Amino acid sequence: MSMLSPLDDQTINRLSKILPNWEVDEHCLSRKIRFRNFNEAWGFMSQVALIAEAMDHHPDWSNVYSTVNLRLSTHDAKGITNLDFELALKINETLGEEENANKKIDEIQRTI
Repeated sequence: MSMLSPLDDQTINRLSKILPNWEVDEHCLSRKIRFRNFNEAWGFMSQVALIAEAMDHHPDWSNVYSTVNLRLSTHDAKGITNLDFELALKINETLGEEENANKKIDEIQRTI
């Protein structure tokens, strides 16, 4: 992964509006997702693992039964970068909450 610069607070606040289910917390994007059971949670994590691997950008996450906790930050940059927003949009798309992730990702890349 190439070295990225962390986004400034103003940019993070502006971009966070496109991720209503995510919080900006301690220099990361975070989200807790509850599923009906362990199998659904694990299936979701398997889908996200494939996306993260393709992006070469991996979440910090944990799973307890039907709950998945996600924290996205770019460790090399020591903060939130556009990659974190892109991964969050793709995660939302996996959940069926986002229909135009790639379009929003293109918009992020143009505005940063």
